[in-house]
Amino acid sequence: MSTLLQHAQIDWDDQGRPHSRQYDDVYFSKNEGIEETVHVFIEQNRLRQRFANLEPQACLVIGETGFGTGLNFFCAWQLFRQHAPVTARLHFVSVEKYPLAPADMARAVRLWPELAACTEPFLKQYVAVHQGFQPFTFDDGRVTLTLLIGDVLEQLPQLDAKVDVWFLDGFAPAKNPDMWTPELFAQLARLSYPGTTLGTFTTTGWVRRGLVEAGFAMKKVPGIGKKWEVMSGEFGGLAASTQTPPWYARPPAIDGPREALVIGAGLAGSASAASLAARGWQVTVLERHDAAAREASGNPQGVLYLKLSAHGTALSQMILSGFGYTRRQLERLQRGEAWDSCGVLQLAFDAKEAERQQKLADAFDSSLLHSLERAEAEAVAGVALPAGGLFYPEGGWVHPPALCQAQLQHPGIRVLTHHEVIELRKTNGLWQAWNGERLLASAPVVVLAGAADVRRFEPCAGLPLKRIRGQITRLPATDSSRALRTVVCAEGYVAPPRSDEHTLGASFDFHNQDLAPTLAEHQGNLALLDEISVDLAQRLATADLDPAQLQGRAAFRCTSPDYLPIVGPVAEPQAFNEAYAVLGKDARQVPDVPCPWVEGLYVNSGHGSRGLITAPLCGELVAAWASGEPLPVPQAVAQACHPNRFALRRLIRGT
Repeated sequence: MSTLLQHAQIDWDDQGRPHSRQYDDVYFSKNEGIEETVHVFIEQNRLRQRFANLEPQACLVIGETGFGTGLNFFCAWQLFRQHAPVTARLHFVSVEKYPLAPADMARAVRLWPELAACTEPFLKQYVAVHQGFQPFTFDDGRVTLTLLIGDVLEQLPQLDAKVDVWFLDGFAPAKNPDMWTPELFAQLARLSYPGTTLGTFTTTGWVRRGLVEAGFAMKKVPGIGKKWEVMSGEFGGLAASTQTPPWYARPPAIDGPREALVIGAGLAGSASAASLAARGWQVTVLERHDAAAREASGNPQGVLYLKLSAHGTALSQMILSGFGYTRRQLERLQRGEAWDSCGVLQLAFDAKEAERQQKLADAFDSSLLHSLERAEAEAVAGVALPAGGLFYPEGGWVHPPALCQAQLQHPGIRVLTHHEVIELRKTNGLWQAWNGERLLASAPVVVLAGAADVRRFEPCAGLPLKRIRGQITRLPATDSSRALRTVVCAEGYVAPPRSDEHTLGASFDFHNQDLAPTLAEHQGNLALLDEISVDLAQRLATADLDPAQLQGRAAFRCTSPDYLPIVGPVAEPQAFNEAYAVLGKDARQVPDVPCPWVEGLYVNSGHGSRGLITAPLCGELVAAWASGEPLPVPQAVAQACHPNRFALRRLIRGT
């Protein structure tokens, strides 16, 4: 898969309307843009009635080829607001090969002032849109938009969803023949079920025949404006048999009330609770401390730092999607206090690192990252540096407790502090959380989000999570240290000041299980600062500080052997080994045996030092699993993060 993002090349006509240079075609007709969308996509799919008739908690999924300026999405969203029950949801999934640059998008959508209630919130979140799956949430989570950035025949095969309605859009078949292919129609069929409807503006014969061959009954209907005819259709083929191995398949939906327990109120737990509550779940968060974000999520400043690979690995795809999702969530918080998009500079501190950075600079769009020579890096950072490096202009720092608190504000969430869960029991379809003889709470679904402590619960005891102690040092800002304008990283990191204080860190200690800050690690952090910038160390007068008087905190990162998070439904370990024992003899076997899921149990852990980027997106992933909605990441990424991957590897290796 390509990692390079290409923005749409736009020309503007004399009426201020966009024209694609890549396809030599208009995005929408000059006089009937909104009317055409309503006629072709809204009316042919009977969306007014379908929105009005949605059951409470139901979610209608619309799939689209060709997001373009977003006009179809804004029209559908506006109609959903007007007609759908307040508890219903809209999930809009759209593929776009060449997304508009932010300035072009702003110029385009302001052509429709009547849609401003939808376009303005969208523009506020239209940041960090890079290759792959890019989820957005609007209207307190009632509306989800998942943009799939890339070629439609690369992106749609990775989508795990059941689509109710298709908007078959995109530039005209004569202008964009690479999209309108039997491969595309086969993907539409794979993601449809009998009754899925489709609208499209084209009546080209080979498009109609291709859709019919894929299982859609198509008919021509009168058009609008210069389009004499358009097409609508309904899928009547067989629901696609899943290609997903049973150990990665979706667990059966749980009957009963949408109620869940979340154990742990750090980044993973807060995000899981927020994403479930947005889908209509009543969530009880059980936290053993006196408030949220008291452990690894409690540092004063964490870094939105993207450790990427030039090869499009599952981890890189997760990081690109998670970075965009977190950045969009942060737009709702107070800049300067809760977060700051000051950028992140990763120094090229040796030849090997410089070589790695050059590969990344060649592989990714410059709006995500670009190389800076030393003088340029110093100009960006505001302090003298030992080298240039890789600059991430959309990165920055975050105050993790503020993000956790914001996520827990949903009215569907209640947080019970001083509630330590010692044991889980399943009784009459409900998970009961116990502290000794005291029943704390119960619900049909439980999400374990307590970092390495998820292993204290039997089904998760075998998950290979390890704890790595990290200590940060808090340094009072000085008049001259305030010149630092961006986060700078080498082996450690230092951030611009928040509340008159810089955060410096963080140590890595695989052996110490004590959380009391140590003098040695403060001294180690000061040594890291010298490697980052002697100039900044002098501005902070670190030579005059008494290390014994330094303030800081220590916490445990929790990581997995492959550095991917562990997120998803949990299987019963012994039954899993018995069900798939044949894999020990032949790893190519896919036994036709349903996975022995532990009903209603999910885990969200193993985020390491990337929790700010991966935990919020993984909250969406857990909620999508539990609610039966489109997954916010590619199937291969969801499988790479799945708890079952470790049991599977052990079986195959015979260990």
